[in-house]
Amino acid sequence: MHKESGERMRVISLCPSNTELMEYLGLSHMLVGVDDFSDWPESIAHLPNLGPDLSINMDLVEELKPDLVLASLSVPGMEKNVDALVERGIPHIVLNPASLQDIENDLVKTGEAVGEKERGIEAANEFRERLNKLKKLCAQSPSRPKLYWEWWPKPIFTPGKHNWLTDISEAAGAENTFADVELASVQTDWEDVVKRKPDYICLAWVGVRKEKVQENIVLKRPGFEELGLPSEERILILEEELYCRPSPRLLDGLEKLIGLIHGKS
Repeated sequence: MHKESGERMRVISLCPSNTELMEYLGLSHMLVGVDDFSDWPESIAHLPNLGPDLSINMDLVEELKPDLVLASLSVPGMEKNVDALVERGIPHIVLNPASLQDIENDLVKTGEAVGEKERGIEAANEFRERLNKLKKLCAQSPSRPKLYWEWWPKPIFTPGKHNWLTDISEAAGAENTFADVELASVQTDWEDVVKRKPDYICLAWVGVRKEKVQENIVLKRPGFEELGLPSEERILILEEELYCRPSPRLLDGLEKLIGLIHGKS
């Protein structure tokens, strides 16, 4: 899948995490089209939008004559994109990261797929080194707070054991309250959350900008007082783009989280 020397590969990304992966590799200049939800880095703003990640316009994808499409299975329903790429014979790779280790591996896999193997290995090393530095910051922390992550308020969805936010919690010297559930994403109810007595409530609603997240929805739930949180400051309203996308930007989210729960930066 390599171009002639000096010729730039034409790459398409079908979801924000893949777009961000390309930027972390320093290769976003190869992108010629992205899905509608890709909003970072700013340099991609001029690129053709190919539809939302679950309704990609494959005719437009084909028209752009990509050398490689970065597909994903990070959201249920994306399988149809992969089926369409196969059906049309469009060259692609499929990423499906569920953990920080998967993201590190995907940096290598993507770098190799676009003809930049060395850069992929280098980026993966940078990712791992930064993660390890952040882990060390919290290794000696006396407290290990329990975090309840909320991805969606009604019905309630929260990450389970097989999820990057469980990794992020552990790296921050904390624990995901639902890490005992052997799933990537858990549909549950508020009573279950209350029973687990989290120390912090982390609101990162998928697809909702931070400023639109309503803390009152949580405060007004029956039994909220039973949580015994010392103050409303234990409700953290977070940027969904730093926590809900399986991309290297999760490390920016981790750094912010460490500052919020341990007062370290």
